[in-house]
Amino acid sequence: MNYASIRSTGMAVPAKVVPNSWFNEQLGEDVDTWLQENVHIYERRWLTQGQGVADLCEKAALQALERAGLAADSLDLIIVATDTPEYISPSTASVLQDRLKATGAASFDVNTACAGFVSALDTAHKYMAADEHYQKVLVIGAYGMSKYLNVNDKKTATLFADGAGAVILDALDAGASGQMAAMQVTKGEYHSWMGIYAGATKTPSNAEVVAQGDHKLKFVKRFPTELNPEMWSSIARELAARAKIQVREVKMFFMTQININAIWGMLDILDLPHDRAITIMHKYGYTGSAAIPMALNLAVEQNKIQRGDYIMLIGSGGGLAFAGSLIRY
Repeated sequence: MNYASIRSTGMAVPAKVVPNSWFNEQLGEDVDTWLQENVHIYERRWLTQGQGVADLCEKAALQALERAGLAADSLDLIIVATDTPEYISPSTASVLQDRLKATGAASFDVNTACAGFVSALDTAHKYMAADEHYQKVLVIGAYGMSKYLNVNDKKTATLFADGAGAVILDALDAGASGQMAAMQVTKGEYHSWMGIYAGATKTPSNAEVVAQGDHKLKFVKRFPTELNPEMWSSIARELAARAKIQVREVKMFFMTQININAIWGMLDILDLPHDRAITIMHKYGYTGSAAIPMALNLAVEQNKIQRGDYIMLIGSGGGLAFAGSLIRY
């Protein structure tokens, strides 16, 4: 059986920087202080008019391909994880396949909201384990949520941002690297608590929908504070047990980046130091399905992880969807 080994990483963010001070002016109140003290967000990047999420996917993919020393036509499969696609149809992955000229690659999108990258990574691993045809796979988490924000809603507009992170996977025999354990969990009872509830078949976009702002991202109900820390720590323990290692052996955790306190809360439950998880929301805001691969890319660039280290990726997103992957990097 083949194992999906991470060969290279890449990331891309828009050029447009939106500092917290912009919201002070937009909303007419001091939100900068709250954002810095409570969620540790200082600025974020937003796409501009005319730019789409496929632009970020392309840049991240090209960086990962260059670092891997691969041509795009050597790819066998492209998976894009996003809930802010270029179009409702066709898939963003097909747009990317054409732009890269990855003529030998099949492609599809995955949508488990902000858990999407980890879900896509697990999907890629299972493709590669089951079918020897899939030797080189590109997996991208991408987010263009600024396009769906009501800039006057301080509960959403101040948090969410845009970006993309990519990995190239090699199919290798069992050995020094690869995914060791993975799991996905859904708590569908929360599906109506946060999302974009117009623009598709249930409520197609029209003038009335747009006027009411129903095509924008909304927090409908407040999620329990303990939900993510408890779910993430449970997933971490389960994955470690499946791989027959101790949680404390994991060198670095890569988590959904919407709330730094949730990340610290998980580490407290696991009795691990806070520096065991890399955080990137400070400069990039909350980039959804792109946050985890972006954090992974930065950890690689900064030599925070080395080959042979155990790393754990755990994401959660609307639905609610949870996904975890334990990897020997």
